Amino acid sequence: MKKRVRNLRQRIYRATQNGQWNRVRSLMKLMLRSYSNLLLSVRRVTQESSGRQTPGLDGQTALTAEQRVQLVHRLRDHSLWQVQPTKRVYIPKANGKLRPLGIANIDNRVAQTIVKNALEPHWEARFEAHSYGFRPGRNCHDAIEQCFLRLRQGCDTWILDADLRSAFDRINHRFVLDTIGALPGRELIKQWLKAGYIEAEMFHATPEGVPQGGPISPLLLNIALNGMEDLVLSQTTTRTYYPSSKAKTQAPRKRTAPTYGYCRYADDFVVTAKTQADIEAVVPILQAWLKPRGLALNLEKTQIVNIRQGFPFLGFSIRHYQGKCLCRPQKDKVLAFLARIRHWLKQNASASPAAVIHHLNPILRGWGNYYKHGVSKDVFNYVDSQIWRAIWKWCCRRHPNKRKSWIIRKYYRTFKGRTWSFTTTVTDRAGHRQLLTLVRLADIPIQRHIKVKGTASLDDPTLQDYWQYRQTRYGKTYWEKGSKYYQVAQSQNWRCPVCQDALFNGEALHTHHLKPVKEGGTDLKENLMHLHQACHHHLHKTGMVLSG
Repeated sequence: MKKRVRNLRQRIYRATQNGQWNRVRSLMKLMLRSYSNLLLSVRRVTQESSGRQTPGLDGQTALTAEQRVQLVHRLRDHSLWQVQPTKRVYIPKANGKLRPLGIANIDNRVAQTIVKNALEPHWEARFEAHSYGFRPGRNCHDAIEQCFLRLRQGCDTWILDADLRSAFDRINHRFVLDTIGALPGRELIKQWLKAGYIEAEMFHATPEGVPQGGPISPLLLNIALNGMEDLVLSQTTTRTYYPSSKAKTQAPRKRTAPTYGYCRYADDFVVTAKTQADIEAVVPILQAWLKPRGLALNLEKTQIVNIRQGFPFLGFSIRHYQGKCLCRPQKDKVLAFLARIRHWLKQNASASPAAVIHHLNPILRGWGNYYKHGVSKDVFNYVDSQIWRAIWKWCCRRHPNKRKSWIIRKYYRTFKGRTWSFTTTVTDRAGHRQLLTLVRLADIPIQRHIKVKGTASLDDPTLQDYWQYRQTRYGKTYWEKGSKYYQVAQSQNWRCPVCQDALFNGEALHTHHLKPVKEGGTDLKENLMHLHQACHHHLHKTGMVLSG
């Protein structure tokens, strides 16, 4: 299933690169009719998506295998042109405001994923190098690394930290449709854009914007903003370099280079230059370019700053310290993270120590893995100390009449040579007693992220070895080197044995026991195998047998 869809995507990408537009249209039609594409889209919407439990106006979800089979049969006979309005819901934003989301019916979500698989590889061959948001194989750390490369010592010193005002809600429909052109699925996209939404049992039309929450909406935003990099980099400056005093016979040399640096993640983008005047000059150029797209700069969040002052971007604070450009965790994000943990501990004063550790460890690992690519060791030590204080208060609050020495003996012990470790003893599924301790962020090694090269795309068939190397390199930092989980992944060549795809392709993972624990299976590495979460469900539903 995955192999067929991947092969079609690569053929669309290659045909676009070669300018074979009739072939592109034929392959996109084939993708829209593909049964494998339908199965894969149902899987992504109903099993892999974080919003799989959120119903649309019809109130339907597909969380069981039987419901997913019914959904597949229904969509095979269902007309994709039967588009329905979305359900309007609101989620809180970091600034206290509410973000509107449009939740489509499950049929429309699957249909959008089908169209996205046909449209995305065509545009991946046309997208710009320094666009990183909502694109396969690219992430926030690529954008942060691009900012570092432009702002390191001796490079640009002035920054336009820009933000678009309600980008998703104000995109011009006509511009997006004209940009897409006469491609298969265009009229269906038009139906989704014009479908409207239901709020408080009232219908509201959508003359502009794309519904946030739809699988295809981020792709439409990237299509609307494609070309901004070419606009910025087309502005050039000619500089004259004079010979040194020792080389008087040499003539002055002139060099023409782009005036600006550029980096974009979805609707947040950064433009850099050497002088403040250059940055101020690019603002009206950008405003004029955005106007036909129905977009405009959010002047409340857009600012012109010097690198010595620094600016926040994607959770990092990028700033010069004593002439060196450092990307550190943003202070507001650190304080918000600690506040969230303290709030949870206060709300769960009666939870067991094992429950606290089981809840906090995944949160700490995820937060640490996001910031481990920056200059974060001091911040990790600070967060560890604050979490230790919060845990100590949690322990004292549980036993207000006990002496401190009693609390220390009950909750703390020396673990791997480190005293005062919050630790408890639990019984595993095999009935063995084992120690469980809280993760320390300072133990997470700092690792420099390597930015994706140029316009490299996962759909490019000539770069399969490159992407396999990147996915494997990421996987080698997921588990501690030398641990049994690391060795299990290495024995599998970092691939899922069910679907033969890379383990770290963005899907959730599950460690499977070849011999079930209830039948006497152990947790030794010889009895373990890493699978994708959906592949693990498929394994148990079909009764497939894997060998170690």
